[in-house]
Amino acid sequence: MRSKIITAEEAIALIRDGDTVASTGFVQTGFAEALLSALERRFLATESPKNLTLYAAAGQGDGKSQGLNHLGHEGLLHRVVAGHWGRMPKVGQLALDNRIQAYNLPQGIICQLFRDLAAGKPGSFSKTGLHTFVDPRYGGGRINSATTKDIVSLVEADGEEWLFYKVGKVDVAFVRGTTADTFGNITMEREALTLNNLAMAMAAKNSNGIVIAQVERIAERNGLPPRQVKIPGILVDCVVVAEPEQHKQTLATPYNAAFAGEYRVPNPSLISTPLTERKIIARRAAFEIPPNGVINLGVGMPEGVAGVANEERISHLLTLSVESGLIGGTPSSGADFGTGVNMDAVIDENQQFDFYDGGGLDMACLGMAECDAAGNVNVSRFGGRLTGAGGFINISQNARLVVFVGTFTGSGLKVEVNEGKLQIVEEGRHRKFLKQVEQITFNGQYAYDRGIPVFFITERCVFRRVRGGVALIEVAPGIDVERDILPNMDFEPIIGDYAQMDARIFNPNPMGLEAELLNLSMPERVTYDPERNILFLNFEGMHVRVLEDVKAIWNICEERCRAAGRRVGVIINYDRFRINEDMYDAYAEMDRYFLANYFSQITRYATSAFMRAKLGEALTERGIAPHVFERREEAQTFLANRGGDADHKR
Repeated sequence: MRSKIITAEEAIALIRDGDTVASTGFVQTGFAEALLSALERRFLATESPKNLTLYAAAGQGDGKSQGLNHLGHEGLLHRVVAGHWGRMPKVGQLALDNRIQAYNLPQGIICQLFRDLAAGKPGSFSKTGLHTFVDPRYGGGRINSATTKDIVSLVEADGEEWLFYKVGKVDVAFVRGTTADTFGNITMEREALTLNNLAMAMAAKNSNGIVIAQVERIAERNGLPPRQVKIPGILVDCVVVAEPEQHKQTLATPYNAAFAGEYRVPNPSLISTPLTERKIIARRAAFEIPPNGVINLGVGMPEGVAGVANEERISHLLTLSVESGLIGGTPSSGADFGTGVNMDAVIDENQQFDFYDGGGLDMACLGMAECDAAGNVNVSRFGGRLTGAGGFINISQNARLVVFVGTFTGSGLKVEVNEGKLQIVEEGRHRKFLKQVEQITFNGQYAYDRGIPVFFITERCVFRRVRGGVALIEVAPGIDVERDILPNMDFEPIIGDYAQMDARIFNPNPMGLEAELLNLSMPERVTYDPERNILFLNFEGMHVRVLEDVKAIWNICEERCRAAGRRVGVIINYDRFRINEDMYDAYAEMDRYFLANYFSQITRYATSAFMRAKLGEALTERGIAPHVFERREEAQTFLANRGGDADHKR
């Protein structure tokens, strides 16, 4: 059998006018630069192939001339379906100028469409994208007026709304690996990511299309270990060997063996960074980390949370993941974003989104360009810029906890921290909290309806999506609401009782987050007064995130009650206490157990009217008398007067 090794020019000559091409890559990692640059050269020299349709999931390019920017010539493209547009501004400008038909779909959906096309399915059913700009009721992902055909439809199954994404076809798939044999079997031992290479190759082959692979070296037939082959040769039509400068491992790095998982790098040294507004935000966001949780940190400001976790020595309490396919380890940033070191695993991009869409993420920490009074967030299109959603919709819509981070204002904001207080030195010129976002990339009401906790963290305050809109829940020390917050918003948030942001955030010393997240201080929070026969539970500032938190409370309370040897009265301090919505039932079950076996009465107090109302509502719904007061003295008086009237007898 003849060799499949040919030149880039010979491979590109196989592409016809009107073909649909699919490209893989993440930023520039895994991108077939030699093939796409050859395609550009052919078009500029011959004006062919023309009127191509392009499918691309992740952003691919340097934001200038590399990557998919090679295709940014009028006439070359007819239609583009992409998850992220920001890294191909030349193609994006064609869309903004109505020169091409253009769609922005969730990155994960495009990844899954490749796999569905390979399996002969008509498309993908998903809830991802509902009530965002991808929903046909909000535009169907169409970018401009030249784009009129709907490729997303709203359907109903078993009484529930779904989106149906129509699959297209793939005539040409550009894939990339490390080594190919002469039959076209391809391995990826030096690649940082596997991406959608296999799914795309299958999609093209089962559409009677062709697969063109870019590699860096050639082996003889049967010379590759079969378990290392990621794309079988039966799927590959031709192979092109790229020059090193067109086969860099990432946009910034020619090759890093740690990115390929060849070895584990030493843990980074603990160097504390300055207390800037970005670090303040990252520190506050770190308080939301669910112990032992799987977390996705978005590019940019969310990356700072990993740095804080390292400083606080809590990295072992979380598993970071990246939509590119990384699980565990330390994700890279900047031009290496999408790669990482010391990973537990690297899986295909479409499989990672399966995991995300199914609810695998315990927490998503993402940036925000705009936020409005309904808690909607826009990161995809604003101020004349077409960025695209990327994986944002998949990640934000399906995580169990969503934390948006960003400075309160942008463009020129300067702050200082003096003696533990935040001071706004110069206000930013750009407002981020608007009456209505330009485009809905995340729907706040839809998240609230499904019981997803959503926080918006800035350097000066914290908001939460509650019933009725966005509520102010915390303010930084030194910040005045009337002076520093409300005048710089286009809407007035819900304002009731709000707390002060934790003072430790504004102190350069370590915050002691390990004890906070693991509830290691629990024995100090639970004390027994034998003279009055009262068990005091000081839950001030506690956050009950997961079932293990409830169990920690359960265990220490049972230990104290057994030592007391009799039923006890209980007073609980709920100041600044927070509990995730999905933990209420487990928490109420614990209350019922102790009322039946150890407690004679439970009284509670919280200075926050919101917390009193929330606790009262949650406990009442679960058949437990709330007894929530505003002050400790009121709780003590009630307990003294009702000591003989036990809840467990009711």
